[in-house]
Amino acid sequence: MVKRLGLARATEDVLSRIVVKAGWQPVALFLTEMVPTGLPRPLEHPDAVILLSPAGARAAALPVGVPILALGQGTVAALAGCAVLVSPEPRAEGLWALLQGRFPAGGQFLLIRGERSRGYLEEVAEGTPWRLVSWITHAEKAKDPLPDLPTLDAVLALSPLQAELLGPKSQGILRFAWGKRAEEAFLRGGHPADDSCLARPEALGRMLAPYV
Repeated sequence: MVKRLGLARATEDVLSRIVVKAGWQPVALFLTEMVPTGLPRPLEHPDAVILLSPAGARAAALPVGVPILALGQGTVAALAGCAVLVSPEPRAEGLWALLQGRFPAGGQFLLIRGERSRGYLEEVAEGTPWRLVSWITHAEKAKDPLPDLPTLDAVLALSPLQAELLGPKSQGILRFAWGKRAEEAFLRGGHPADDSCLARPEALGRMLAPYV
């Protein structure tokens, strides 16, 4: 029997396809949702826009005629045919290299992100010619009431908040963490992850395969 993994992705999402390739059955499990912050755009005339996620692409009214740098194919798909420069690797480090290569002299850039985003780009850009102005357009919130878990063999937390919510609900099944911050959130809640991986699609498949 194929083992069932609950994760906050639709069945056609790239991560769900990786779950299938690793020998698992993905089960859509959404304990959280993205809500808009309503904050105004802090930079009217950026040299480019930087998008980190599909949620950011959906939440923001993008300035017209400005280059867009995006992280991940999911973000590109959410932009519905806009011309986009895509990071060569699905990590913020790759996006930073793309920004430096595309704008070697620096400039002012509008960074669209969520409330709990990693913060790598802001840290690495501090004090450099690449001035990043953050626009927090969306935040992850727990659903109220929280849905019950279906019958599962394991859960995958894709964010710290998901780990906080999944921890007490996942007694007796495996807990997997996508990235260090989700792993730490499981641990803080007293429900350690059984395994974790870097927040990269290919790393997810390698983590899951031995548990089939």
